[in-house]
Amino acid sequence: MIDSHCHLDHEPLFNDLENILKRSKEVGIEKLLTICTTFESFVKIKQLVKKDDIIFGTYGIHPHEAKNDKVTKKLIIDEISANEKIIGIGETGLDFYYNFSDKKDQIKSFEEHIKASIELKIPLIIHSRNAEDEMLEIFNEYKKHDLKILMHCFTGSKKFAESLLDLNAYFSASGIITFKNSTDLQETFKSIPLEKTLIETDSPYLAPVPNRGKKNEPSFVRFTAEKLAQIKDIPIPELVKSTTSNFNKLFN
Repeated sequence: MIDSHCHLDHEPLFNDLENILKRSKEVGIEKLLTICTTFESFVKIKQLVKKDDIIFGTYGIHPHEAKNDKVTKKLIIDEISANEKIIGIGETGLDFYYNFSDKKDQIKSFEEHIKASIELKIPLIIHSRNAEDEMLEIFNEYKKHDLKILMHCFTGSKKFAESLLDLNAYFSASGIITFKNSTDLQETFKSIPLEKTLIETDSPYLAPVPNRGKKNEPSFVRFTAEKLAQIKDIPIPELVKSTTSNFNKLFN
């Protein structure tokens, strides 16, 4: 299995890394992708990727932080080029649910990430909330560049998913699909092709059932895998094999 999105730089994961890794390996995790959200986050991620062979990282600024941590295409490219275990760009995107950052700041930041992704030919890890129309509008401006898109913790509509599939996007299922009130999302993931699906924890957030309410960790990704296999009506080993293969294909 691969946890395609976790935040090992956040507590309580960062200061309990040895145990986190031990439990991850015990359940069969072969890669962890720890995701950058701020400049400060990346300082820790550069340390984390050196701690164990299974840890890889990304570089990017979360849309909530777009007002404070301003990036350029050049800065993104320079940081990633200097670190061979940094394999993705993000977490970037648009989030208009809260007023953390001005829309213009978010859009400017998002486009700098996209331009860097085009030049480096590596995936964008996308955060999207209450911004489906705006996101599609921006993606369509750049679609001729064959964007590599991973929709992290996807909770969007089926219509949004269909539009993103036209852009060759991948979709990552989080513990949210295990929640009782997520029937619409479960139906959406049922319709998304298996070859476009990944799994993640977004730990330490969004712990899946049966650990909902606890601090999440990468080893809990197995519960999301089990639920997604149930949704798609396939054996768990087939789901694990496919999502692992999809990650490796997307991230080369």
